[in-house]
Amino acid sequence: MLELLNIHKTYESQPLLEGISFKVAAGETVCLLGASGSGKSTLLRIIAGLEQAEQGRVLWDGEDLAAIPVHQRNFGLVFQDYALFPHLSVAGNVAFGLRMRSLPEGEIKLRIAEAISKVNLTGFEERRVTNLSGGEQQRVALARALAIQPRLLMLDEPLGALDRALKDDLLDGLRHILHESGIPAIYVTHDQAEAFAIADRILLLHQGRIIQSGAPAEVYAHPGSAWAARFLGAGNLVEGEVRAAQADGWLVGTQAGDFLVRCTDTHRVGDQVNLLVDRHLVRQAENGSLRSRVADVVFQQTGFKVSLENGLIFYLDAAPKVGEEIHLEVPSAAVQCVP
Repeated sequence: MLELLNIHKTYESQPLLEGISFKVAAGETVCLLGASGSGKSTLLRIIAGLEQAEQGRVLWDGEDLAAIPVHQRNFGLVFQDYALFPHLSVAGNVAFGLRMRSLPEGEIKLRIAEAISKVNLTGFEERRVTNLSGGEQQRVALARALAIQPRLLMLDEPLGALDRALKDDLLDGLRHILHESGIPAIYVTHDQAEAFAIADRILLLHQGRIIQSGAPAEVYAHPGSAWAARFLGAGNLVEGEVRAAQADGWLVGTQAGDFLVRCTDTHRVGDQVNLLVDRHLVRQAENGSLRSRVADVVFQQTGFKVSLENGLIFYLDAAPKVGEEIHLEVPSAAVQCVP
């Protein structure tokens, strides 16, 4: 399968990618997740052969792809802007890569039908792509990539131009297609919700490096840095100072209150630490140690999003009143140290 070894790339004399290495296993969907400008799309273009790395290698089953031109790599590409041919029909767009490969007309027709069926566009074959919705156009782009039966599928912000409801619908279909086909895939996005929904494994990119790798639930529950926690929206991130050692952890003081932290790291009184406080594991309690007035309350499907005047946000089953002072019990299991 695909393997990247120590990829380096600069942009305008500044480092863009610094020592990127990872593998994509058979049937695996890997998501490159990071902020705009973190090098995600450039990395995808290097894998495709559209750009050259200044250092490092791209391998497929151990073979170096440096000398293999783009059209011979048999990698499928799907972009945010669809890159469809406006003068062609749906079938004409799906057929483009097949005709470039000079396949027999009978096989081309069969592959067009199969690809269009996979993306639920049967009956749309003769429509002009300019008459389709954004979601339908993206499905045409996906069908075109699938029709060539690629050994790797790469998707660069494929749903970036769509609204959330349409994204969710297409993500469900895309996840099913990838699992059913067994095609390994690299999915590039800056959207955490997309990454968690589609990926088997997430690679978190920051300042040109992979700073964390793991299953979506693992990366979200245990971010490896304060930046990762903030970017992922994994909880309340607060700065604190170690006040005292406790039998089962450390007492850490913050502007929002004191927290008991079960942390295996070695600390000393006075050390500055970053705490990640889970937004879901707290509950209202008369003797709760965390006290603050309610700044805002928003209903959501899973409960009430409660913003406090101390800057923290929690999700509660019952809605307090804005301006009311509430007391919250924060169990030690809801608090962790992050570097």
